[in-house]
Formats: sequence, structure tokens, C-alpha cells
Amino acid sequence: MKLRRQFLKTSVAFAAGLIAPAAFSQAAPWPSKPINYLVAFPAGGTTDILARLVSQKLGTALGTSVVIENKGGAGGSVGSEVAARAPADGYHLLGGTISSHAINVSLYPKLGYDPIKSFTPVYMYGTNPVVLVVAANSPYKTLRDLLNAAKANPGKLSGASAGNGTSQHLAQELLAFKGDVKFTHIPYKGSAPAIQDVMSGQVDFMFDTTVVAGPHIQSGKLRALAVTSAKRLTDSLTDVPTVAESGWPGTQGFEVVSWQALFAPAGTPKPIVDKLHAEILKIIQAPEMQDRIKGLGMQASVMTPEQISSFQKSEIDKWAQVIKAANIKID
Repeated sequence: MKLRRQFLKTSVAFAAGLIAPAAFSQAAPWPSKPINYLVAFPAGGTTDILARLVSQKLGTALGTSVVIENKGGAGGSVGSEVAARAPADGYHLLGGTISSHAINVSLYPKLGYDPIKSFTPVYMYGTNPVVLVVAANSPYKTLRDLLNAAKANPGKLSGASAGNGTSQHLAQELLAFKGDVKFTHIPYKGSAPAIQDVMSGQVDFMFDTTVVAGPHIQSGKLRALAVTSAKRLTDSLTDVPTVAESGWPGTQGFEVVSWQALFAPAGTPKPIVDKLHAEILKIIQAPEMQDRIKGLGMQASVMTPEQISSFQKSEIDKWAQVIKAANIKID
């Protein structure tokens, strides 16, 4: 009986010794096939441009190809939901933004993913400061002028945006909330028609990125009243004060930045996330890429994946408060 038990133990151990190496040898090294990079917005936008700038160099660095797929809709929600359901195997990436991964969770009651639980942050490409602009012939010379008029005439001043729930819209609502004033929001289908109506004086003001508003400021068609970054923009709009510098009660610490980041499905192995982060960091730090990032009006970021997660949570909390206070709802 003892001999039988010993034989069985030896047989099991021998079999395990055969199976373990076999199983190990079947695990293919990463990456062994193309990586899918899903962009949650249409082609041609900043998220798409970043993906195309990075993908080829990333593929070369990893010894594979990176295939870009655009799936826009609902402020990045459609593509993000698809990415959230993808295998967490290192072959699926998502280009997301402040909309898809901070704002939408408070806007859409039936969002098909959790911006925190469904994803693992990989890389923060950078932030886009936002600037508040009025027409060149506007009576408002400073932000205090604008806020004084809004305080004296609640709801009379109109603010344009690229649409309900966009970062431009929410920047306006945050200023109203912090400054204890009321504006009338005028949503448009995109920045281009909105900013045209600001330049013509049909709408009083607008928040938009420096990429969109910058050329019109330089041409003299728009006047910049304030930037929404924590500090003045030293690379551009040097003479334009921050919102906080206006000294208006409640605006201390006011900050709004649009941002672009790369995510992977939750559960993607940490060594793969770390490898992706390290390779993209090398790509972004190259001088020619730094120039391209600045050309997009962005300020490059150096956040770690852990810092991105913390920043993202703070952004979700901030915009949830604004959306609730402004009673913004999108079905």
C-alpha cells in the first residue's frame, strides 16, 4: 500500500513537471501581435492626432504595429464602453479625455462603463489650458467687468459653447458657480460656429482652448480676459491674467484644463502598463514631439499612472459638483 501511494505521488510530481514547462512555453511573449488603439472621438481631433503621432513610434519600439480605430459618439462614451469590455491582455488601448473619463459619469445616467473601475491609466499626454474670450469691441475689458455685469443682470449675459456637457460649457458653469453669478448658456454644434457668434457680438463670451481661440486673439478679432490655468501661460498669452487673479470672491483656486490620456482595460498586467508608460514617455520627450505637443496648444505632462488615477478622481468630483449645481442633464 505504501509502495502504491509513493508511486502515485511520484507519478503526479513527474506529470506536474511536464505540464508546467509546457504551459509556460505556450505563453507567448508580449507583444506577439498588433495592438489596437481605440480613439473615442472622430478622426481629425486632438485625441486622434495624438494617437497617430504616437502609434507608429510605439509600434517600432515594441516590435509590432499599433492599429488605430475611431469610434466616436456621446462625448467619447461610445468608444470608451467598447474599450472597457475588451480583454485586459495588453493588446487594447483607449485614447480618452476629460469628457470620457471625468465629465460623462455625471452627465449620462446610463453610462456603460465606470471611468475609474473599468480602466487602468497608462499615460497622461498633457493638458489644454482654456481661455475666456469676448469680441474685440466688447464693453468688457476685464473678467471683473464681465462678472460685475452678470451680477447686476442675472442671466442676461450669454456664453457660447461647443455643446451641452462639453468642457467649454462646464467651464462657464464652474465660473457661475464659484463666482455666484448666472449666465445664459447657448450651445452650438461645435466650436467653430460658436466662436464666430462671439466674434460678431451675438453672444457675449466663450471659453475655449488656446488652439481654437489663439489665432483669433492674435488677429485682433477676440479679446482674452482670463486663462483658466493655475498660472499664466508663459509660452503664449503671457499678458492674460488667470481667473483667480481677478480677485473676484470665490474664484481663488479656479482651474479648468482639458486633458488627453491613454488608458487600458482594468486588469491589464502592471508590467505591460509600466512598459507602455516608459516607451511613450521616451517618445513624448523627444524634441520633435515636444514641438508637436506645443503645436496642439498642450502642456506636456509627467504624471505617473498612479498620479493620473488620483488626478482623475479629483476631476470627477469637481465636475460632479458643478453638474449638480447647474442641474445639467443629458439623456
